[in-house]
Amino acid sequence: MAASKACSSSAATNFKVFRGTFVHSTQEEALVILEDALLGVDSTGKISFVEKGPELEKVSAKFGFNPSAVTQLSPQEFFMPGLVDTHIHAAQYSFAGTALDLPLLDWLQTYTFPVESRYSDLEFARQVYTHVVKRTLRNGTTTACYFATIHTDASLLLGEIANDFGQRALVGKVCMDRNGLHEHYKEETQESLDETSRCGNTFYIININITHFSRYPLVKPVVTPRFSVSCTSELMLKLAEVARNNNLHIQSHISENMDEVRLVQELFPESESYTDVYRKHNLLTSKTIMAHGCYLSDEELQIFHQTGSSLAHCPNSNLSLCSGLLDVRKVLSHKVKLGLGTDVAGGYSPSMLDAVRRTRDTSKALKIQDPVHQTLTWEETFRLATLGGSQGIPPQPKPSFRAFWS
Repeated sequence: MAASKACSSSAATNFKVFRGTFVHSTQEEALVILEDALLGVDSTGKISFVEKGPELEKVSAKFGFNPSAVTQLSPQEFFMPGLVDTHIHAAQYSFAGTALDLPLLDWLQTYTFPVESRYSDLEFARQVYTHVVKRTLRNGTTTACYFATIHTDASLLLGEIANDFGQRALVGKVCMDRNGLHEHYKEETQESLDETSRCGNTFYIININITHFSRYPLVKPVVTPRFSVSCTSELMLKLAEVARNNNLHIQSHISENMDEVRLVQELFPESESYTDVYRKHNLLTSKTIMAHGCYLSDEELQIFHQTGSSLAHCPNSNLSLCSGLLDVRKVLSHKVKLGLGTDVAGGYSPSMLDAVRRTRDTSKALKIQDPVHQTLTWEETFRLATLGGSQGIPPQPKPSFRAFWS
């Protein structure tokens, strides 16, 4: 909740000022409660100041607003940062809460890929994507990192819907050119690359002055190789190049399920670990978000720390599909950035508050297994759902043109 230090008198008249209780997190303190505080927001939506409530007259004179225009919160109300869902499959929302009777790889083949194949139908896509964006917003998710499907037009539609409803989002057109799990749901390598570029071209439009602007200001594209099981080395290397040349985020999955980990070892025998596969393909950067990570070794977590890559902890999905238990304490001890994700529909709930609860449940289960384990506090899980997620999805500079528009 950092505030800018100065404001112009012309902007002051556009302030919205609130008085009441505000809560947020910092790196040093999991939960900070500001009681009877003043918070000023300028016309761009940026917090301009946070001051003490009893100093209203002094603050109003300093910043040039009318004290009578202050919005007073009731004793039962408080402001908090928006929740950040660092991993959610928007396309899977249509069957959320069902189909949780199989382990990951069988679940993908039996339920997920057949449903995702339907998103060539834009009317179907519009219905589902409208529902998921509205539902996550109602649940307090102001920022979401979405997986869509391999269908570019439907992925762009998801970006349009999120932007229109006022949700900040990263939207990824899924890329997969190798998939023994469901042969009919995949792309050719060049097709996947071309469609990724088309997606970026549509999100960012070039005007006659050879500058660019975002068609959807709240939405950014994210390079999305589904996971190394469904992507060839050629595709992963070229997607990494697209991300590097355009300064884009990357999202994928890692070490979710033991069968998956063993399959990756078979597919990439030259790599030392699952993490090493992504490192060798240049997909681990400071803008990378990898979901799950239940079975990462200390050495792999050190690579995450060195590259600045982040993890999305998805406890509901990990429990629902019996995939594994992520030791959050271990991840944080390696100084790896960590946020929370709902992972719909492997996770049955689109609520980030549920992700907070399941994070605590997972920590308690680890405590049962090892009495020495220190259970996460609810304050710490609150920080993961807000500040933690925001560190994995920081504000992003505008991309260059070398890949998308060459």
